Amino acid sequence: MIEDINKKIELIKKVLDDKKAENIELFDLKDVDYIADYVILATSLAGKHTEALYNYLKVELRNHGEKFLATDETEDWVVADLGDVLIHIMTSEYREKYNLEVFLSELKENRN
Repeated sequence: MIEDINKKIELIKKVLDDKKAENIELFDLKDVDYIADYVILATSLAGKHTEALYNYLKVELRNHGEKFLATDETEDWVVADLGDVLIHIMTSEYREKYNLEVFLSELKENRN
């Protein structure tokens, strides 16, 4: 298991980047009352790419002793929960439609 959260986040971002995910963003929410301390958003190139990115992450993280506590998978959007890190991989259409960046940014801004 990866004890250093920064190393875990860097590994996740590296896998996503190496496998051609786009617009990878990290939201630090550890000072906010939210279900995870960190959220990573990434855009896939298409539906099958969404699933492939998730599968690459699963394999790589398993090799480091990590496992997902829960996942919700569709071809257009995968949410993977590592407990302290929540990962959203979605097609550009879904990312634009649901605009989680605004929600997460506002959550952080309104934490007090």
